[in-house]
Amino acid sequence: MSPPMAPAGWSRWLVPPAALSGHLSIGQAYAWSVFKPPLESALGLSGTQSALPFQLGIVMLGLSAAFGGTLVERKGPRWAMTVALVCFSSGFLLAALGAAVEQYWLIVFGYGFVGGIGLGIGYISPVSTLIKWFPDRPGMATGIAIMGFGGGALIASPWSAQMLESFGTDSSGIALAFLVHGLTYAVFMLLGVLLVRVPRPVKTDGDGLAVLDGPQVSARSAVRTPQFWCLWIVLCMNVTAGIGILEKAAPMITDFFADTSTPVSVSAAAGFVALLSAANMAGRIGWSSTSDLIGRKNIYRVYLGVGALMYALIALAGDSSKPLFILCALVILSFYGGGFATVPAYLKDLFGTYQVGAIHGRLLTAWSTAGVLGPLIVNWIADRQEEAGKDGSSLYTLSLFIMIGLLAVGFVANELVRPVHPRHHEPVARPQEKEASDVR
Repeated sequence: MSPPMAPAGWSRWLVPPAALSGHLSIGQAYAWSVFKPPLESALGLSGTQSALPFQLGIVMLGLSAAFGGTLVERKGPRWAMTVALVCFSSGFLLAALGAAVEQYWLIVFGYGFVGGIGLGIGYISPVSTLIKWFPDRPGMATGIAIMGFGGGALIASPWSAQMLESFGTDSSGIALAFLVHGLTYAVFMLLGVLLVRVPRPVKTDGDGLAVLDGPQVSARSAVRTPQFWCLWIVLCMNVTAGIGILEKAAPMITDFFADTSTPVSVSAAAGFVALLSAANMAGRIGWSSTSDLIGRKNIYRVYLGVGALMYALIALAGDSSKPLFILCALVILSFYGGGFATVPAYLKDLFGTYQVGAIHGRLLTAWSTAGVLGPLIVNWIADRQEEAGKDGSSLYTLSLFIMIGLLAVGFVANELVRPVHPRHHEPVARPQEKEASDVR
């Protein structure tokens, strides 16, 4: 299922909307917190248990991206986007069945395992194609597409809340909401499958083989470099710090201001999730485009250093001012999204465009790790603090300081990134020959 080659005169600006259709759909994962309270009430789950589908989904995202990255590079974005459509929509349908029969393991398997495979393949499917279409502005190009993943919850959060209000928050209402999600996203993702194109080769050697500019590193060689693992740590720390808040966003803001004169309602908490999604989305295009101007290392210094400061403000004074809490959370989520959108361009700078999609897929195992660590740290500590008789913001203080430490680790790892040693570079003239040997 190779995508059609773009005809002469094809506008490259038609490709980002194709990527957006998929990323806006799979970005629903960031609205999972809207389903947590209804699931906990309907099925008698703890906060840690209700986070499991989301956590498993992020784990499978990283694993499927890592193991499927080379296959996506070889078969092309249309094949990858079709696989993502089938898996992501099927995951919702299985989750709907699980909710209907009140079998939580089926929700975990459907949304987390099957849907998570769709997340991973769908996430990486347009990345290398966009970088090839926009070699002059890779940060902006990947930011446009990956912006959709961050913005998916901006649509899904209020939409899901409205469906739960209309259908009910019992198991049958949750099942119907899952069913509508699965069918709607299947149609929307199909638009991207039909629209995506790959660029025509524009530069060849004497034998008609494509020639890539600059140093090029294969996926197999990239994972043997210290640069790859430094970036792995950077991404893992940045994602762990952001995803812990994002997964727990609705209950967190409710707990922070539960004992104040202005408590947060359920609908307002859902609105807060939508605001975080907007910041996540804006950061992906805004900060990644900024990285084209100031450089990747400098922008990650901002993400990690200023992000630690925002966490400190929330930990020390977040419960005293609702605007301060919201502002700091929005900045943190903008950095979280910006980190995701900038990392493909960072990889392109270090390893070239040859197999950058496969390298990106392998790097996303950092996201899998963070998808477990972030929610586990926040939910486990909150549960233990609640058992100890604490409430309000004190449920999260320890978690916030842990996040500051993780961001400091990521900051150090970013400082250690250097250009890749030439011994890892591929021969420029015949990159396809090496690619063929890599997949045998």
